[in-house]
Amino acid sequence: MPFRCAVLDDFQNVATSYADWTALGDRVEVVSFTEHFTREDDLAAALAGFDCTVTLRERVPFPATLLDRLPRLKLLIASGMRNSVIDYAAAKANGVTVCGTESSSTPPLELTWALLLGLARGLVQENNALREGGPWQSTVGADLAGRTLGLLGLGRIGSRVAQVGLAFGMDVTAWSQHLTAERAEAAGVRLARSKEELLSGSDLVSVHLALSDRTRSLLGAAELALLRPTAYLVNTSRAAIVDQDALLAVLREGRIAGAGVDVFDVEPLPADHPMRTAPRLLATPHLGYVSRANYERYYGQAVENIRAYLDDAPVRVLG
Repeated sequence: MPFRCAVLDDFQNVATSYADWTALGDRVEVVSFTEHFTREDDLAAALAGFDCTVTLRERVPFPATLLDRLPRLKLLIASGMRNSVIDYAAAKANGVTVCGTESSSTPPLELTWALLLGLARGLVQENNALREGGPWQSTVGADLAGRTLGLLGLGRIGSRVAQVGLAFGMDVTAWSQHLTAERAEAAGVRLARSKEELLSGSDLVSVHLALSDRTRSLLGAAELALLRPTAYLVNTSRAAIVDQDALLAVLREGRIAGAGVDVFDVEPLPADHPMRTAPRLLATPHLGYVSRANYERYYGQAVENIRAYLDDAPVRVLG
């Protein structure tokens, strides 16, 4: 009987084309699921006949209640080397090895700037008007040069976003709970004395923090009220860092110029979710990690992980 591998959330149906799965020979059978499972019962039923599961990012939780229902599962592979929705203790108790893959910071960096530029220059509105016979020029773009870019987080991605902002001639400031003046200076940016100072003093704010107990709901109604009416907010990190109801409120009331969002409290976003119709919102369906190079890395290393596991020498083990 072959070692059966399920690939979850393969929305574009490309998982088998971005890696050489034939390297596993006839030892492994790969089945790709292009539809997302929203109910644990449906997911448990779908995965019951598989020895291995490949899951993308942190969209699909693997709690003990699910792992206990998958006695055949022996290998769980997550894209990235950190996953907060896998119960590692339950995986170990059920004899499941959890492995990760490397992930590039370049795709989310590039998407961050796509959203920032799209907002600042009204690209969606102008493109729609041009294609639909609307007015010739209906927006006035916001300049970047000389404006202040505020970064919540100056880690692997935030520091690279800062470099692009500096190249545009922006004044870049950053804040996080443990960011020091020395680290900020090394990145060529100013350290904001507080989260509040950063929010009130920035023309564009971009979120680049990991989700944790400290950062969950870091930006609530009080914090968003500090943003200037002309400011833009971009979040390509994690939805839970920004209070979703508070964000919807400031967008509907026009208290900020706009927001660019790539992450949501529920994914995929339900058809009737208010984020789909919010004004002043430029939204993308969690494309931050979705690029050819990243997919080649994810699925290529997933193949390596499976081969190593079958050879009794697992690699990139998590937990």
